[in-house]
Amino acid sequence: MTADILQGLASVFDPQVLLFLVAGVILGAVFGALPGLTATMGVAVLTPLTFWVSAEQGLAMLLGIYCGAIPAGGIPAILINVPGTPASIATAWDGYALARKGQAGLALGVNALMGAAGQLISTLFLAVAAFPIARFALRFGPAEYAGLAVFGISLMAGVSGGRVLKGLLAGLLGLALATVGLDPMTAYPRFSFGVSEFLDGISFVPVMIGLFGLAEVLMQISEGRSQQASIDADIGRVLPTAAEWKRLGAPAVGGAVLGTMVGAVPAAGGDIGSVIAWEQARRMARKPIEFGKGALEGLGAAVASANAAIGGAMTTMLTLGIPGDAVSAILIGALLIHGIQPGPLLFENQRPFVFTIVFLLVAASLLTMLLGLLGARPLANILRIPSPWLWAGITLFGTVGAYALNNAVVDVWVMFAAGVAGFFLRKADVPLGPLVLGLILGPMLESNLRRALILSRGDWIGTLTRPITLFFLIATVLSLAWPLVQARRRRRP
Repeated sequence: MTADILQGLASVFDPQVLLFLVAGVILGAVFGALPGLTATMGVAVLTPLTFWVSAEQGLAMLLGIYCGAIPAGGIPAILINVPGTPASIATAWDGYALARKGQAGLALGVNALMGAAGQLISTLFLAVAAFPIARFALRFGPAEYAGLAVFGISLMAGVSGGRVLKGLLAGLLGLALATVGLDPMTAYPRFSFGVSEFLDGISFVPVMIGLFGLAEVLMQISEGRSQQASIDADIGRVLPTAAEWKRLGAPAVGGAVLGTMVGAVPAAGGDIGSVIAWEQARRMARKPIEFGKGALEGLGAAVASANAAIGGAMTTMLTLGIPGDAVSAILIGALLIHGIQPGPLLFENQRPFVFTIVFLLVAASLLTMLLGLLGARPLANILRIPSPWLWAGITLFGTVGAYALNNAVVDVWVMFAAGVAGFFLRKADVPLGPLVLGLILGPMLESNLRRALILSRGDWIGTLTRPITLFFLIATVLSLAWPLVQARRRRRP
């Protein structure tokens, strides 16, 4: 075992491997920081470049892109309220509020530090607990996925910021939008109104760019706000104080553990994990009212969870050969091209290569953290760009990102429609988080619940009382009851 570890470590310290890793981290930061250009797109576009190099060099670049893109997605989320990647949605909720308070540097520092912490903790899970986590994820069937989706949807009330009724209405709107496209069981068109581009459903990324990016631009224009007037000229310090480290510790570790577990479940990525972690951190906080208004605990939990999903997804991919998310699905293809078959035998026959992957993830996490900390102050200068130029840039990059997703003009129109809708929803003080949550989890809930009922021949009781499904349903009830318990405690003298 020691020889395998040393051999894997030696492969990472090969100068060419390190060069590919650094290049991957930088490219990942670019793909993550530009809205619409996701980690999945970066890995997919650059995978062909790895065919002519060794497996270690190719994987170093692809893992660098993966690890670099997720925390980089938090940069535009913090600075301009536009999540760079879907996993950065919850990052914007507290990160942007901190930037508006003149603490953009601190928010970017927390993003870099907690992102690295999440990746390192999940990599530790990969190294010591890969098989138990993967075996648990293997037990997930349609009924279990449906239970997970129900639990996620139950968090709508929590992410509504006290506007529960409006949040539930926004969540229902998200669930309704999730039904557009072909029926998952019968392939019959639904609500597409004869538009063939809507047969695949409404793409999530253009909606996200519109709701959080374009809507923010329209809000600032309508209110005549100046970016410089609303944000202090001094971005403040980058590193947290000792007291702030204490506040960040428990939420970040909890978020990392949750993110790892959710990431290990196939098809459940960092976007779902970060929302769950943010809401659980809010429920356990001493001052939950601060969440969504610049709470460091909320930012730390969301960032750590979003990044920890990387290790969870890699765990499932390497031990079972089942992709945990879209990026790991592409990585499976890259490994197969190099003659490497992910699965249990990989841990028996190619142990040095497994340790190479572990050390590559560690090195990529540290490089990403260094890049994030060194770039925090230069990046925060984006806030000093004159507002009209910034608005134009957000609109331009949002349009390019929406179109680049599927090379479809309809996605651009979806982005603009979502931006206008988001503008009016914000004017009506309707929270946007539940809408996004419904759009993400709607397809998962519908398709898996219907599959589970087909497999059980319509047996609702048998479907809902499966152990893991029942666990999620009980967690859903507790999740809904917790705010009532807290309210009753506050009423006591």
